[in-house]
Amino acid sequence: MYAVIETGGKQYRVSEGDLIEVEKVDGEKGSIVSFGALMVAGDSDIRIGRPLVEGAVVRGEIVDHPRGPKVTVFKMKRRKGFRKKTGHRQNLTCLRIKEISI
Repeated sequence: MYAVIETGGKQYRVSEGDLIEVEKVDGEKGSIVSFGALMVAGDSDIRIGRPLVEGAVVRGEIVDHPRGPKVTVFKMKRRKGFRKKTGHRQNLTCLRIKEISI
């Protein structure tokens, strides 16, 4: 069985036992977070929500709060001597999917 969840403006296809990295979700390590399911597919049937499947819940355990890779941002205007270099690292949350219930 798998489900499609939405968090941080992105959609993820998850199954029980999966380990995924999503944008930062508030909570401590070891705590359980719940998401509504956009779509749930089982052995024989597929349920698609409008926008969520009624009664479907995906629960995951927070494993870690890592940071993503560094992204370098470089701005330059030609012939003006303007150069600006900055960087960004996104805060992430590592989740282990524990349960998909309908």
